[in-house]
Parts: sequence; structure tokens; C-alpha cells
Amino acid sequence: MFSTVALQTYAQWIAILGGVLTLVTIVAWIASWGIRYRLVGITSFTFVVAASVFALGLGLFQRTAVPGSVAYARVFDTDTDRIVISLPATIRPDQLDATLRQAASDLFSPGRASSTGVLTVRARTVLHPQAGISLPLYLGEARRSLSSREDENMAVEFYQDNIALLPKADAS
Repeated sequence: MFSTVALQTYAQWIAILGGVLTLVTIVAWIASWGIRYRLVGITSFTFVVAASVFALGLGLFQRTAVPGSVAYARVFDTDTDRIVISLPATIRPDQLDATLRQAASDLFSPGRASSTGVLTVRARTVLHPQAGISLPLYLGEARRSLSSREDENMAVEFYQDNIALLPKADAS
């Protein structure tokens, strides 16, 4: 996936290419080359692409980093108001809170539709109590507004009964 810094770097290199093409186009006009009209089009298009990549880098990524969050995988998404993420079974409650907040922020989109105007992100893990047996556990959920990107009233709820079933981390 592209980052803002990468897109800005690409825009810079495309603009440099546009500058080189400008010099070649000037030489082509002075020397009356047959491809001079094509070079004008190519040069103009190169600057349009550079400006587009630059603009994309300005507005595409608006991610907030939540300290303490862990990596998650999106396992279910209705593209409307419900999402399920998967977490490792070794997650701690403080990490669960941070990860739910991170996922709710990352997965927010103004294009999501909802009759209630609320996005619900649920976190789950899978335990294996015995060989060949899988136990899916929902650990909690975050509910946030779909009307604004920054939601100060995000509600995070934990399912304490399921969290109690998680394996305890070694205190080493």
C-alpha cells in the first residue's frame, strides 16, 4: 500500500521527468523535429500526472495511530455498518481497547450507509481448546458515528466473560 511520503516522492520524480521532457521539447522546437507536437502533449500530460499524484498524496491518507494497538485482520465487512476484525488470542485488555479504537478509525468511511448512522466494529479471536476444535470468541466492540471522521463519543464495550477465557500471558 502507498504511503503519503511515497506518493510525494513519486510526484517529485514525475515532476523532474516533466522538467527533462520540457528541455527535450524546447530542443525539438528549435531543431524543428517532426515529433515536437507529440512532445508537447507528452510533457503536458506528465505535469498533469505529477500534479494528480501530489494531490492524491495530500488527501488520501488520514489515519490516526492509536498507541498500544496490535495488528488486526478484517474478516467480515458488510460495507455498511458492521465489521468484524480478528485478533490474536494473546491480546491484553488494554491492547483490545486500543485496537478497537484503531480499527474504528481506520475503517471509517463517509461512503458507508447505515439506517442508524452508527458503525459497529466487533473484535474476535479463535481459541483451540483441544486438537481439532475451534472456539470463536467475540471480545468486544466499538460503536462510532458515521457522520463525522472524528468521533469523541466512541463507545467501546468489552465482553468480560469471553476475555476471561483467553490464555494468560506469562509474566516473565
